[in-house]
Amino acid sequence: MKASKGQVTEGQNTGLAGFSTRAVHAGRGFNENTGAVMPPVFLTSTFAAGNPEGFDYTRSGNPNFRLLDRTLAALEGALACTSFASGVSAITAVASTLKSGDVVLAEENVYGCTYRLFDKVFAKFGVQTVYADLSDQANWSLIARHRPALVWLESPTNPLLKVIDIGGISEASRSVHTPVLVDNTFASPYLQLPLELGATLSLHSTTKYINGHSDCLAGAVITNDEEWHGRMIFAQKALGLQPSPFDAWLTARGARTLALRMERHSRSALDLAAWLEAQSAVKSVRYPFLPSHPQHALAKRQMRAGSGLILVELDTDTDGVRAFCAALEYFTLAESLGGVESLISHPATMTHASVPRAVREQVGIRDGLVRLSVGIEDVEDLRADLAQALDRVGRGTAAIGRVED
Repeated sequence: MKASKGQVTEGQNTGLAGFSTRAVHAGRGFNENTGAVMPPVFLTSTFAAGNPEGFDYTRSGNPNFRLLDRTLAALEGALACTSFASGVSAITAVASTLKSGDVVLAEENVYGCTYRLFDKVFAKFGVQTVYADLSDQANWSLIARHRPALVWLESPTNPLLKVIDIGGISEASRSVHTPVLVDNTFASPYLQLPLELGATLSLHSTTKYINGHSDCLAGAVITNDEEWHGRMIFAQKALGLQPSPFDAWLTARGARTLALRMERHSRSALDLAAWLEAQSAVKSVRYPFLPSHPQHALAKRQMRAGSGLILVELDTDTDGVRAFCAALEYFTLAESLGGVESLISHPATMTHASVPRAVREQVGIRDGLVRLSVGIEDVEDLRADLAQALDRVGRGTAAIGRVED
């Protein structure tokens, strides 16, 4: 998939520019009196009334929010973006638009905190969530049957890396006037453009790839729909979901190198995924750009590259999984993903611990699964680290070899 080009606004003389040009230039501004090449952090809670930019109170707007919004809208070629305090804040903002009696049709494999919000919070207010395997086209008939207030997708999903046909589901949803949200966190705007594929809303935990340095929290909702943008602005202010100015500044800084990082993450992850498939200690590997992935052809059509996440099922018990994780040197056992450093997580006890065991196992999140977030380290070192950890749990591996990165 080729990324579209978007208009760089606010006087930047770049016109219809390429992705990295937009990433560097769209989020610059407020420098007329200083000449600062990069914007400062506006650490202020309030503003003098009547200022030319119209700011009044940081909960309802700050220059750093505006610059981040401008950057992310430009990267997705979109009309508007609203930034939030975290990915979960962005999810909350969208869910807050629903009312009692509304139905949400959601992909059955969603982020654990998304499941928890709908199950433990919004269900109390009468919002019903129906889960289905939306990678199976046969289940798209549920859209017409339920006429949901919202279709909620992730692609690739967390943690199973299912790839969902965004264009197909968006087309099916249009016939019943249902908006489609795509959590685009795992792909990032560099690899996938949900709005171009027909979605109404593109949501990000920018904490992950967009920031890319594991040093702040933020989220975003991007749209071409003015009404939805107005709802997001209202939620940001009314619910107090805004990011801090410093976190917005860090996120905008990280976005400037997004293309470079995503290329490295994706190249190294594909290399490691292919290698892991050949190891005797590994039951299965799932990575969107491996031919063995069940939606491989769709992934190649819908995404520029496969991103930096690999799902691995080890041929061992829970104790063996723990031993494997403990033996790793460069993959830190930790929540989150998308940073320059490599991480490993155990979804059943970490990201999806809030999902009941029966529900986890029904969708395929078993105890032997681990999720690798491949960083930007030298791929030979990451391969060697995985090899010695597999050896440590007594299974052995094939020769490591060294290839050009």
